[in-house]
Amino acid sequence: MNNEMRNGWIDIISKMYKDLHNSERVMHISKEYDKKRERLLNYFSRLEEIHKRVSESKNKSDEKLLKGFYYDLYVIKPEDIPESYFQNQVKLARERGYGNIRLTNEDRKRMTDQVIEDQKHSLDKWIEYFLYDEESKSYEMWEKYWVFQGLQNLGKYDKKTYKFSKRDKTTVYPFPPVEREFIFTTLHLMEDYIKDKKGDEEIKSALGSGNFKMLYEYVIKQSMLKDKLQSNTTSGKWVKYEQGSDYNILRDSLQGYYTGWCTAAGENFAKSQLANGDFYVYYSLDNNGEAKVPRIAIRMDGNNKIEEIRGIANKQNMEPEMMPILEKKLKEFPDRDKYLKKEHDMKLLTLIDKKVNNNIELTLNELKFLYEINSKIEGFGYERDPRIDEIKNKRNIKQDYALIFDVKGEEVALSQEEWKQNPNKFKILDSDLYLWHLVKPNGLVLPHHINGSLSLSNLTSADGLVLPQNIGGDLLLWSLTSAEGLVLPQSVGGDLHLWSLTSAEGLVLPQSVGGNLELTRLNSAEDLVLPQNIGGDLYLWSLTSAEGLVLSQSVGGNLELTRLTSAEGLVLPQSVGGNLFLDNLTSAEGLVLPQSVGGSLNLSGLTSANGLVLPYDFNLNKLICPSYIKNEILQNPDKYFRKPPSEEENISVHHKR
Repeated sequence: MNNEMRNGWIDIISKMYKDLHNSERVMHISKEYDKKRERLLNYFSRLEEIHKRVSESKNKSDEKLLKGFYYDLYVIKPEDIPESYFQNQVKLARERGYGNIRLTNEDRKRMTDQVIEDQKHSLDKWIEYFLYDEESKSYEMWEKYWVFQGLQNLGKYDKKTYKFSKRDKTTVYPFPPVEREFIFTTLHLMEDYIKDKKGDEEIKSALGSGNFKMLYEYVIKQSMLKDKLQSNTTSGKWVKYEQGSDYNILRDSLQGYYTGWCTAAGENFAKSQLANGDFYVYYSLDNNGEAKVPRIAIRMDGNNKIEEIRGIANKQNMEPEMMPILEKKLKEFPDRDKYLKKEHDMKLLTLIDKKVNNNIELTLNELKFLYEINSKIEGFGYERDPRIDEIKNKRNIKQDYALIFDVKGEEVALSQEEWKQNPNKFKILDSDLYLWHLVKPNGLVLPHHINGSLSLSNLTSADGLVLPQNIGGDLLLWSLTSAEGLVLPQSVGGDLHLWSLTSAEGLVLPQSVGGNLELTRLNSAEDLVLPQNIGGDLYLWSLTSAEGLVLSQSVGGNLELTRLTSAEGLVLPQSVGGNLFLDNLTSAEGLVLPQSVGGSLNLSGLTSANGLVLPYDFNLNKLICPSYIKNEILQNPDKYFRKPPSEEENISVHHKR
């Protein structure tokens, strides 16, 4: 970002928050004689340091401290919850047929705790977005500050008026959900205004004053009205934007359609994306018969490798009617196979949606799919397809679970509160279960299946613990220091957190983990048998030796072996979908890298390129190593890159699949 843009942002923030430069937290890291702009730049630099440390280390203690800081600032205090809130709860109870109830002190405390927890949970999403999300990392800290401060003014959204109510210290509503596309577009509007002082007349005053709330409301409104900008036809054409071509042409073609794609949000996104690979957009015909309405985006990562696919449905998922067009296009790409499950899932979800809307009975397999019993439903958006919950809301959920698991409807609980009333009664729980304060099992009886997450984060002993056979969400066993007596579920759909385990003795891991597997303190691979497939990240931060280590066939996210000092005995997965961290290796001798690495490859500790063989389609821009090693590879690519598979090998692989 150039100085003019930076100064423009600082001036906007100064205008919005007139006393910020004199505040205690700013002056703490500045000098009296520093000018206003210098003080603010020092402050944002310090904020960047703190957030970067947390985001890069992924230390949960640091994250907790940072979140606690923001909770103190922005989450409602018990004494600020208005009496009208409690009276409204009494009114709602009466309307639901519970009669005239009187709230006890215990009721009030329970309601208060719920309001606070809901606000914390919703604020967590924003904090985590700015800490960890790849797309948000391109934002400068003053941009993040502007958005985050603006968020504190957003109360409940009214779809009729396209407005948020004004949030103050007595607001009980949770913070609004993180909507990436709206954030991107709002920042882009502000960025363009700072650049040339131009903007729609409707929002000129909001741009001039830096009013985030008004701009954000405008962007949401335009997005909701976007259907008026396009025809209903799927007819159109694909356009390919070559790697290194003029990014402005791509960016300008997306303006005004509110796709939500970051490519349209600012010049830095489009510029960096075209620098790394080709970009394909499918444009359908507008009302004038011109192919101008963007519907599908395929972003490449050099070497004809797909990096990302996005649609324009909710959360950038694919519109059902666009699936045949995408399916046909994917046949052109050699790495299309990894998208087969997404294609299958989206087609089946569309079929189920149609059947439910037409009151057609679902099969048992369709029910298992809808409730994600065996695997998570995958789509092309950055979040789960909202149709999943929309369909479930139309169903008799207890009856569905009764059919799936061959139990009685009354043995299915739909909430933690319902389960707590009679834990021995329920075999199925369709929600999260948080038992944070439990230190020992003490006769705990859990359901056979939990479709949400299970938190036993303070449990120090597994003796006598009987876990569910399946958990659809996360399983949190943060404080467990020994695997003695631990029988884990057959499958965990989300993350499995075993942070405190230092030994794998007696540890039998699930057959599948859909999310992250965190064994951050494990200091030996002896007795460790990992699941064949891990959908998310695998953290083995404390391992210094690969002796006895047999890794999964595939890791969908990052694989972090940050303290490994030697590749001796190391057999890596065939594919790693995210980043591969081997930053303590000094030699590549004996190192056999995966056939595919989707993210970056950190070999920053290498002292020589000898023995290094990279995947044939690996993007060298994503190799982190000393510059002289990278230069050596550039000069001798045939020596350091694996040969691409022959046509016969490709055919063989496809047959196996």
